[in-house]
Amino acid sequence: MAGLKFRVLLDSKDKNEIFRDILISDKDTFESLYKAILDAYNFTQDQMASFYMSNDNWDKGHEISLFDMSFGEDPDQILPGVMTNSVIGDFIQESDQKIILVHDFLRMWIFLIELIGYSESTPDAPKNVLSVGNAPSEDSKSADGEGLQFETESDEDEDEDEFGFGEFEGGYDDFEY
Repeated sequence: MAGLKFRVLLDSKDKNEIFRDILISDKDTFESLYKAILDAYNFTQDQMASFYMSNDNWDKGHEISLFDMSFGEDPDQILPGVMTNSVIGDFIQESDQKIILVHDFLRMWIFLIELIGYSESTPDAPKNVLSVGNAPSEDSKSADGEGLQFETESDEDEDEDEFGFGEFEGGYDDFEY
């Protein structure tokens, strides 16, 4: 067993760096890492979230979600893509493995996580070993994702659908089956 040291950077518009270093066992689950991150930033655990394995370009790869999102496709299958069943050490492929955490899909809190070191001693529980910067309030971001705009129909576009064809004149009875 080994300890993994992750730097967890909060991606924000603020020019100040805000990050936490978390030491966790390689045998721990992503659920433990998720809780440690939220505790380190004083965020609540009442939102949906997903980890994404990443690369040097911070591209989203394999998703590890907080809950089983398979919608009962195979109830006997234990999904490796769920935080409670996913052991962190099983997903480490690089010495500087990068991971993205998206917390609260409406507010879109994004954490950029990078493996920055190893420890020969294994912590009994995840530990926040370094805090830099003041974490913002979880409610400080608007629920529309700061900049995500949801389009509403205007009066002049009311008769047009998304393809610009206007309302369908005929009924379903006009089609031959």
